[in-house]
Amino acid sequence: MSDYTPVNRDEPFTYTAGATITGGTLVTVSANNTVSPSTSGDHSVGVAAHDAPNGGRVTVYPLSGGVHEVLIQNTIVIAAGAPIIAGTTGFVNTGTLATVAAAGTLIGICIRGGTGDGSTVKARFIGVQ
Repeated sequence: MSDYTPVNRDEPFTYTAGATITGGTLVTVSANNTVSPSTSGDHSVGVAAHDAPNGGRVTVYPLSGGVHEVLIQNTIVIAAGAPIIAGTTGFVNTGTLATVAAAGTLIGICIRGGTGDGSTVKARFIGVQ
């Protein structure tokens, strides 16, 4: 049997930005080796480490096993223990656990929630992908 080494061991990775990306927002694979800001229902892969212009390089922290803080979408209320999913423009949202798990959009579990204001309130979550 051959030996195997994973391509990435939960370390940050760098991809091309498929659109303008704001640091601290969720990103989704949008083409080969390319990520774009996540939107509702996306299968997010990580959180952008910094701002990046369209076509630029962006470092991404993988969701799995990490604790992340991302802005809460609009005026959504997210409580500790709630499931976390991608919201609009790379922000986070929530839903019913059974529904989001069945849809494959569950990205984490909230460990510190709040009520979003679209600009300053962040939810802290543990990535579960």
